[in-house]
Amino acid sequence: MADGSETFDFTPAVELATAPLWERVRSRVTPLEWRLHAPLIAEINRLKREKNAVILAHNYMTPEIFHGVGDFVGDSLGLAREAARSDAAIIVQAGVHFMAETSKVLCPDKTVLIPDPRAGCSLAASITGADVRLIKQRYPGLPVVTYVNTTAEVKAETDICCTSANAVQVVEEIARAFGVDRVILLPDEFLARNVARQTHIGIIAWQGRCEVHERFTVEDIRELREAWPDAEILAHPECPTEVLEASDFAGSTAAMSDYVMTRKPRRVVLITECSMADNVACDAPETEFVRPCNLCPHMKRITLENIHEALLNERYEVVIDPAIAERARAAVQRMIDLPPPALPARYDLVKARHHVVGELI
Repeated sequence: MADGSETFDFTPAVELATAPLWERVRSRVTPLEWRLHAPLIAEINRLKREKNAVILAHNYMTPEIFHGVGDFVGDSLGLAREAARSDAAIIVQAGVHFMAETSKVLCPDKTVLIPDPRAGCSLAASITGADVRLIKQRYPGLPVVTYVNTTAEVKAETDICCTSANAVQVVEEIARAFGVDRVILLPDEFLARNVARQTHIGIIAWQGRCEVHERFTVEDIRELREAWPDAEILAHPECPTEVLEASDFAGSTAAMSDYVMTRKPRRVVLITECSMADNVACDAPETEFVRPCNLCPHMKRITLENIHEALLNERYEVVIDPAIAERARAAVQRMIDLPPPALPARYDLVKARHHVVGELI
């Protein structure tokens, strides 16, 4: 952590070096907070240059991380693509552990660091490689699509990975490639149910859930509409289906951001992790953000202090068994090789209101 030495003081030099970053986040970070953050931001950015390192910052990072030290920012699909393209020697994953594993899978020759190895994920913890092997025995011949919110061990048992941004595209492509009309989609139950309403392909789902998104309810949406009747409500597809049905728009974090930046609504609610609204708001000053705040406790384990420590000491390196990594890489790379959609993927809410019966394992 910052040790109170002169290096970490808020000096005129630090103030000057971080001034452009302060301009971006000042609507979401107080001057008092910035005087504490800026010295560490300056030191982290210096260390990155010294060590040929990059920081991948997920949309759920706090603004001082996302805008202050993130070299590549966005959703898990975007970060996976950047990890594959990066020529840095060191990758620091400002996100949770499965994301760091994905970076290591794609970049086996790079050093991948996770600032806090306890930064986990309820979805990743909901299923194991052994579970997937049993599922494949139960449904022989059906392709397995696995959300990137899984461990490398699970990805290694998978035919192709997906994110919320491309799940419908991936499901339809793998069904076409295998010549089938049903696909196994793991592990997020709500994502699977919501994808099922967007495609003619039958979905077999697992009972995993995101502990942030599953807490949102239709009653939350009703209360938001009563309090802010002019607000546009955007929901993430990891939310329960009835929450999407009650919203104005549904899509990945990238699609939500694109919606705000393109449409410039006067007032908006993002039904997802709390920091997402702060990060988009920094680039959308004309929009008022109402924040129904569900924090991800795992994402919040990542701080400027432990990012600095990870870089300084090159600690908490992510290591994956090479045999597992090779098999997982094939599933992730198959996803990355798909052509990106022309626009960030969104979920058609008119289509979604049609009831679809799926199979739940």
